[in-house]
Amino acid sequence: MKYWIYLLISILFEVMATSALKASAGFTRLWPSIIVVVGYAISFFAMSLALEAIPVGIAYAIWSGIGIILITAIAWVLYGQQLDIWAMVGIGFIIIGVIILNLLSKVEVH
Repeated sequence: MKYWIYLLISILFEVMATSALKASAGFTRLWPSIIVVVGYAISFFAMSLALEAIPVGIAYAIWSGIGIILITAIAWVLYGQQLDIWAMVGIGFIIIGVIILNLLSKVEVH
């Protein structure tokens, strides 16, 4: 279970860092830039811990899929970036893929 917690921590810090990336204005603004660098460092460290037990393909699929969904929601709220129907359909497929990986895949954490 702890490896899934590491993966969750990795996802949350990646989302935080990516959200601050736009606010960093090309790394010209100090605090958003610090959030980006620290957030990615923590994210990759936590991912390295998660990969001790979770297969890399599964971990990365979940990390990127959930990250895309959360970043899209944050971009909508913070930056007013709206999606067309095809973007929503695509994100829906990502959600379905993450659900299938977690509920139906026989790949196990060792």
